[in-house]
Amino acid sequence: QVQLVESGGGTVQAGGSLRLSCAASRFPFSATTMSWSRQPPGIGNEVVSIIHSSGGSAYDADAVKGRFTTSRDNIKNMLYLEMNNLKPEDTAVYYCKKSYGTEAKDRGQGIQVTVSS
Repeated sequence: QVQLVESGGGTVQAGGSLRLSCAASRFPFSATTMSWSRQPPGIGNEVVSIIHSSGGSAYDADAVKGRFTTSRDNIKNMLYLEMNNLKPEDTAVYYCKKSYGTEAKDRGQGIQVTVSS
């Protein structure tokens, strides 16, 4: 069974930065496309970024382009989301996910990111 555990969330002021990490196990991480998605309060889940197994970017949402960077370490089986210049509208529960999409299958438990104005 896929296991994904996010860490690094919290509360930050607008303009600040956070780095989310996701520890992956129980599947061939280095051969798997991965993604980050988020669910703002009262809104549906949306894909934030997708990263190829090789580490190349496949997709970044317009709302985060130039501010968020997705990376991975295929030796450590880790996925990262570096978030800079955070805005209040980035407030959401963030999920790392095996493959990509908005369904709940094969994703972590989620971690809260709150950006105060």
